[in-house]
Amino acid sequence: MKSFKILVMALLGVITSCTIDKTDYEAEIGSQVPEYYEFKEAVSLTSGNYKICIEALNGTFYKGYNELHLKVINAQTNQSVNASDLTFLPILSTNETSSSCPHEYNVSYDATNKYFSGYAVFTSETAVSNSWKLYVSFKVDNQKYEVNKEISVEKQSNKNLNMTTFTGKDNEQYVIALISPQKPKVAENPLIAGIYKYNKPTSQAGTFPDPTQFSYSEVNGYTLKLDPRMPEPSMGNHSSPNNQDLTQQNDGLYHGVVNYTMTGNWTLNLILMNQNGLIVKGTVVPTDFTPGVEGVKSELFIDTLF
Repeated sequence: MKSFKILVMALLGVITSCTIDKTDYEAEIGSQVPEYYEFKEAVSLTSGNYKICIEALNGTFYKGYNELHLKVINAQTNQSVNASDLTFLPILSTNETSSSCPHEYNVSYDATNKYFSGYAVFTSETAVSNSWKLYVSFKVDNQKYEVNKEISVEKQSNKNLNMTTFTGKDNEQYVIALISPQKPKVAENPLIAGIYKYNKPTSQAGTFPDPTQFSYSEVNGYTLKLDPRMPEPSMGNHSSPNNQDLTQQNDGLYHGVVNYTMTGNWTLNLILMNQNGLIVKGTVVPTDFTPGVEGVKSELFIDTLF
């Protein structure tokens, strides 16, 4: 009987701890998890008589995935012009090196919405030690225009849009960025991520910035295995049912399902597998329920909070 009472008290302690943490997270959510659905101008660049307006959600470039709308406008009449061959190249510079990030270099035109549609996955925010600059080119009446401008990339405060960079077992450099949902529900949520790989240059660099030295591509035909868990000691490293691994769809992005059974800190434990089923990065995590002990994470993971 005494042992039974001790067990009951321990279980009550775990339940109470979960309840307290859940309440704290709910209070944090209301002030720290923004949702942005409106595209606004984040920066404009001028070349000759033309202006390129680049729109992003909330009018801000954030660390992580950014969907971008680019419009070429006559700077004098403020009317759209018939432009072509638009290219977009973000460059991150430090005192010693220059690099880029996953991006769509040859930006495609969306005739329905009348803008060029692209993306950039900024891998770091602007800081004292580094800076981002956009290099854009386009043609109007077969004349080429080039322009560049420094931009500011802000910290991503929404952890549901976190990202990670890593070197795989194949010695390739990868980026995984969460795209959706911005604000999950306690339910089965569609989960969308972009997976990208750096294309190692095969030739010497030409005139800076040579796009062949800063090229990334979408990873095709891989599988991103998913095991979401609440690793905090008070949560016992518990998981949830009905999750679905992420596979690539027609939009080039990876789609799956994550089932959040309560609000709080969740870790998306991941295993990236190539077309041949070989593990590129990631490890299986223990499935034990471990109240009072922090859960073990995969070597490839992304933390979230809602």
